[in-house]
Amino acid sequence: MALKIKGAMIIIVCQCLYVSSGPNHMDLIKPIQTLVQKPMDLLKLAVSSNYDENKPNDIFDIFRDNYPLPNNLKAPYSQYDYIIIGAGSAGCVVANRLTENPNTTVLLLEVGRPESLFTDLPSIAPYFQRTEYSWPYYMEPQPGVCMGMINKKCYWPRGRAVGGSSVINYMIYTRGRPQDWNRIAAKGNYGWSYDEVLEYYKKSERASLLGLEDSPYHGRKGEMNIEFTPTTPLADAFLEAGRILGIPTTDYNAPEQLGFGYVQTNTDSGRRVSAAKAFLHNIKKRTNLHILPLARATKILINEDKVAYGVQFTWRKQSWKIRTREEVILSAGPIASPQLLMLSGIGPRDNLERVGVPVVQDLPVGRTLYDHITFPGLVFTLNTSASLIENQITSNALTNLIEWIQYGNNELATAGAAEAIGYIKTIESDDPENVPDIELISIGGSLVSDGGASGSKSVRRGMMIQEELFDKAYGPIDATYTWTAFPMLLHPKSVGYLELKDNNPKSPPLMHGNYLTHPKDIKTFVASIRFIQTLAETEAFQRLGAKLHPAQFSTCPDLLLNSDEYWECGVRTLTATLHHQIATCRMGPVGDPQAVVDPELRVYGISRLRVVDSSIIPEPISSHTHAPAVMIGEKASDMIKSSSLNGW
Repeated sequence: MALKIKGAMIIIVCQCLYVSSGPNHMDLIKPIQTLVQKPMDLLKLAVSSNYDENKPNDIFDIFRDNYPLPNNLKAPYSQYDYIIIGAGSAGCVVANRLTENPNTTVLLLEVGRPESLFTDLPSIAPYFQRTEYSWPYYMEPQPGVCMGMINKKCYWPRGRAVGGSSVINYMIYTRGRPQDWNRIAAKGNYGWSYDEVLEYYKKSERASLLGLEDSPYHGRKGEMNIEFTPTTPLADAFLEAGRILGIPTTDYNAPEQLGFGYVQTNTDSGRRVSAAKAFLHNIKKRTNLHILPLARATKILINEDKVAYGVQFTWRKQSWKIRTREEVILSAGPIASPQLLMLSGIGPRDNLERVGVPVVQDLPVGRTLYDHITFPGLVFTLNTSASLIENQITSNALTNLIEWIQYGNNELATAGAAEAIGYIKTIESDDPENVPDIELISIGGSLVSDGGASGSKSVRRGMMIQEELFDKAYGPIDATYTWTAFPMLLHPKSVGYLELKDNNPKSPPLMHGNYLTHPKDIKTFVASIRFIQTLAETEAFQRLGAKLHPAQFSTCPDLLLNSDEYWECGVRTLTATLHHQIATCRMGPVGDPQAVVDPELRVYGISRLRVVDSSIIPEPISSHTHAPAVMIGEKASDMIKSSSLNGW
């Protein structure tokens, strides 16, 4: 009903919720009044960071999806064919595909809550980095990076929801270049070449991309809608600037050439399409699929023959042990998947013994970690009203919210203000093939667009930037018309690692990013900054009055503005993750000393256990990780079905 409401109809919806809420309806009076009077205040209440996995519901559950057990069950079965740990981008897909067979039973465990009405709003993606929908992970302190962040620590939020990080990310749909996947396959990972994975990308996709209706590289019948989003004039200027510099405007997900293009997002009529919405919501009434939100897996059960036979988890303040007939499928993501493997005795012997975990299988779990990082601090002021400014949108918040609910095509439908993407090879690239080393994300504004006295400041806060440093560097232009492009380092040479802190499942692991420890990485960043400056100098941006803002970083007091040394210091000051950690459960062929799983995602040395998520990607790819994780879920589902028929 809420998808087609107009104006005052929103009040009727609230009244319906009020009546249907039963004896607890008095608790809804304040939220209903807030929804009508101050929508942003309600958002802050509904997704606060006061998260409690032992609290099964609260007054805001009326805004969340729900996944009750079928047939009025009060508890899960004692045994299932498959248990999937983690309802993220890959886990949701696997749950869907395996339960297509009504005779196959699946238990899906997820520690987070179902997504809500508010997470559907694409434009407020930055806000969710510090809410109940994210794990507040931090990288271990590292000198020379994140110098401008709170406590000089890099913040690594990961999704904590049914839908995983696809509930809080920026919804950008990219797949990687053909060379990325062909190189992975050439190293012994059979079945992972570009042509092979392309079919799985297309299987999930329902492309609604104007002008690409006949493209052979997009699917039309999948569950995950992909579309272009509303843009400001800055997106057109970005594409025009690229053409001026000889870079074509193209479908960046097509394999033929590098280029610039409007951002493609997993949204539908301006609403987020998370993995849960695409792959779980419409099938949650399948009686053979049991979904348990707020369930924390604590151990994979493995017998003395090294066969995985079940999962131990906590749910509703009780400890449970559920057995599996076929397989345990670990899809908890690039941080939680290696952590749970190690807590279960699968990992590096030295780390496990140090924290008191009995060793079941000595494997290099967590020993490899790559991440995509960016520098968000390159800002250009404009002399025209071409960019987004949050205060102008929220001054008519209710009107804009109603318009978005009705049509889905206003500023609230932008993917966190990301509007266009460009792939480039900088002068630092030594790759012999046509593989980019930088992705440019053109923003319909900048870090300052959500500032001002009444602004949410959600981008800077989501990155954990120090307030004093930010104000000195950007205070003079806060909440003004600006533009930026975020450069994303696609193929970092620096390699990190992850290890257990202790044997407590509730303790986050120790995460060492080792950012910018290879000199090539910082040189590539500086080259990308120079390229963005060249874009800003073209007629396309000069018509908008683009002018470099001389940010005064307190961490770089004695460096000449706009020198290479100044920009290196800037990158080391505002070092921000793009949440693309990979390789912590690295895939590799037999004999690969760094491999945790084989090319069929089976954990080496353990029967009936697979890892199915972005942690298996063995090396950096030219892509955000949601779409590859969905593809991995699709491909793994076929592998699992084949094993069921033909044996492990």
